[in-house]
Amino acid sequence: MNLPLFDPHEDPGPDFAALVRLSGARPEPPPGTFDDAAVVPHGTTCVAIRYADGVVMAGDRRATAGNFISHRTIEKVFPADRHSGVAIAGAAGPAMEMVHLFQLQLEHYEKVEGAPVSLEGKANQLSQMVRNHLPAAMTGLGVVPIFAGYDHARGAGRLFQYDVTGGRYEEHDHASTGSGSMHATTVIKLGWRQSMSEDDALELSLRALLEAADEDSATGGPDLLRGIYPVVARIDARGFTRVADDDLAQRYEQILEQLREVRS
Repeated sequence: MNLPLFDPHEDPGPDFAALVRLSGARPEPPPGTFDDAAVVPHGTTCVAIRYADGVVMAGDRRATAGNFISHRTIEKVFPADRHSGVAIAGAAGPAMEMVHLFQLQLEHYEKVEGAPVSLEGKANQLSQMVRNHLPAAMTGLGVVPIFAGYDHARGAGRLFQYDVTGGRYEEHDHASTGSGSMHATTVIKLGWRQSMSEDDALELSLRALLEAADEDSATGGPDLLRGIYPVVARIDARGFTRVADDDLAQRYEQILEQLREVRS
């Protein structure tokens, strides 16, 4: 097999997706006008932050289809089992299907073996699922999750980030995914510090999503009129716990008041 050769102005460089497209290896879409008619809803920005006793995960509630807001209340942060969670970005339908299958596999293993999978094993299992989804990802239906959990063996929270090929990378401080991840990561980098408290991690995650929504049209900010707030969960030795919307509303009111004072 001969390697493909490209002119300098067509060279895809390190972009694997561009290489697949230019070499003609990308799967053909179904007959008809699929690319134009079937605009798939996509979930956007999710973050995870490690703090002294565990991990905070948060995701905005907006899903977009092209330049339209397809859903305002989609949920992107789910419990994987009692002590771990997964956050999704990418094509919403395949992402949710992957999460539900992941939850089922972990529950089945625990029932058969009588003990839960190790946190490392859970991260590896999700990596395999993302890798198996690669053919669909090459047609534009990519799914890029974040996995986080409390490792009882280490007595600490742990974070795992993935790429579209199933590559798994452990992050020691924080992780983000989705279209607004660049802006969210900048906020987290500026605010993160070693051994931060749970409250500080919660506030930092909310600020990160707020700033991402301010810069990225596909990321939804808090909707005070409709009472729509991000899905936020803490994972520690007690397990996966979702933060109540009433708590998030109070925290956002404080953050917005601080921003008003700064800008006045």
